[in-house]
Amino acid sequence: MSPTRRNPFIAHLVRPLPRKKLKFWRWFRAIPITICTLLICIALFFAAMPNQMQRSLFYPVKYPETIVAASEAYDVDEYLICAVIKIESNWQEAAKSPAGAIGLMQMMPQTAEECASRGLINSSRYSTDDLANSRTNIMYGTCYLSYLLSITSSQDEAIAAYNAGPNAASSWITTATLLESDFSETITYPETRAYLDNVTEAYAQYAKLYPEGINA
Repeated sequence: MSPTRRNPFIAHLVRPLPRKKLKFWRWFRAIPITICTLLICIALFFAAMPNQMQRSLFYPVKYPETIVAASEAYDVDEYLICAVIKIESNWQEAAKSPAGAIGLMQMMPQTAEECASRGLINSSRYSTDDLANSRTNIMYGTCYLSYLLSITSSQDEAIAAYNAGPNAASSWITTATLLESDFSETITYPETRAYLDNVTEAYAQYAKLYPEGINA
């Protein structure tokens, strides 16, 4: 074969892409840049948004008097109570899960009954049959959070226990201690990992947007 003669197969491989395909690939490569730009714009818009608007749209507080009363009664950070309510029910008093969790803090009736039987709450004043009531629900949810904080060594551990239960959280705490690793890295339930992240983020936002307290 003549050295100046091109192999038709090779010529086919190196043939330039048709103009339509080239335009498509240029457009396709622009997608990540467009998405990143959009996300940056959203972040800047959110950062520039007045606190009052952020409160109303994204991090409202309902029943502030009840939350403050529960916070003082059970020594639980009011921002944590708000964060749990935000993630559990998004402030929907009538929320009910397929598993049977009820109300703002998505309390399970069995958990509420256990709190009452342990004497952690005044069950004559707050009946376990009235968990759909906002005040009763917040009191039971805060009481349970207080209990979890007392049997764990960090807020993260208590938050995980609120979602997955004390037994699961205890096993993760043990693993974290044995491996000398961060607690969040030992959580084996994807749902609980996401829950911990979401509650932690909501907690930070409530603390930022309500620096003088939720009643201010």
